[in-house]
Amino acid sequence: MKKGKWNAITDVEGVSVGHVTLDRPGDGEDYFCTGVTAILPHGGNWFEEKPAAASFVLNGFGKTAGLVQVEELGVLESPIMLTNTFSVGAVLEGTLQYMLEENPAIGDSTSSLNIVVGECNDSFLNSMRKMAVRPDDAVRTIREAVGGELAQGAVGAGKGMICYGAKGGIGSSSRIVAAGSRSFTVGTLVLTNFGRGQECRFPGWVAPEEPAPETPVAEEDKRPDGSVIIVVATDAPLDARQLKRIARRAAIGLGRTGTHIHNGSGDIIIAFSNGLLTRHGGEAMTVTREIIKDDHPVMNDLFEAAIASTEEAVLQSLLHAETTAGRKGRVVRKAEFR
Repeated sequence: MKKGKWNAITDVEGVSVGHVTLDRPGDGEDYFCTGVTAILPHGGNWFEEKPAAASFVLNGFGKTAGLVQVEELGVLESPIMLTNTFSVGAVLEGTLQYMLEENPAIGDSTSSLNIVVGECNDSFLNSMRKMAVRPDDAVRTIREAVGGELAQGAVGAGKGMICYGAKGGIGSSSRIVAAGSRSFTVGTLVLTNFGRGQECRFPGWVAPEEPAPETPVAEEDKRPDGSVIIVVATDAPLDARQLKRIARRAAIGLGRTGTHIHNGSGDIIIAFSNGLLTRHGGEAMTVTREIIKDDHPVMNDLFEAAIASTEEAVLQSLLHAETTAGRKGRVVRKAEFR
């Protein structure tokens, strides 16, 4: 399928992405090798114009915030924020501060607010217990978000992540779906932190040297099973039920890369459409909206686009990430292909 101009989630009109990266030594053997990534669903007010959204939990060993309400109401009210496991609270607080400044009515003359935050465990490289990410980092990530060409690899929330035993992090890709006189874009962004080297199925992949599963490893040196957060964006007018179908297909794209989803892995997919917005409040009892028919052939193309862009986004996270040093002198090397 044809790719967008940037081959990234930012090919979906209105979507922008921001990163704040922490890369500095701490005390002793500590090192802060982490960050925050923000995916802004459109260029307007996300609380006042809520994009349709859904989530799919492939394996639930994760600590996300906000997905319960997304599942109940089928909309986003905030950017989708990504960070490390122990920084979900700080990022939620910072995002809430930003949203309250932009929307004085929230929690006063109108309803409360649902913030969505996803995470992966970067504690092999990052001194995660020190919780270096602060609320101000989340605010800055949102304010610095841009469209167009997207920084990928060991940046933002991806700074300390490991994928298939090599350096992982942020990856993205997009596909264009033609439908008669119209076209739609599907873009995916992933935060990759999963898998063992021998599982990867990309052509030319050189598996990093890792201890065999039966080799004794000190408890403090064991790598977590890992996780992945997948965000699928589209401008196709799809409702929450249809977006959950899209999210399920993204899991197929993930599986194509080789992972078999470890027991301790948090594999969570969030899909949204800025082609179907719901206005906050108002007196009207009903709404009339354009939604793609389930049995139209374009739905199959959108499914394929979600699968293909997810698979390639994982690859892009490996291709862009550079060798990274972290706490206790640990080093994770960039992926190697032949």
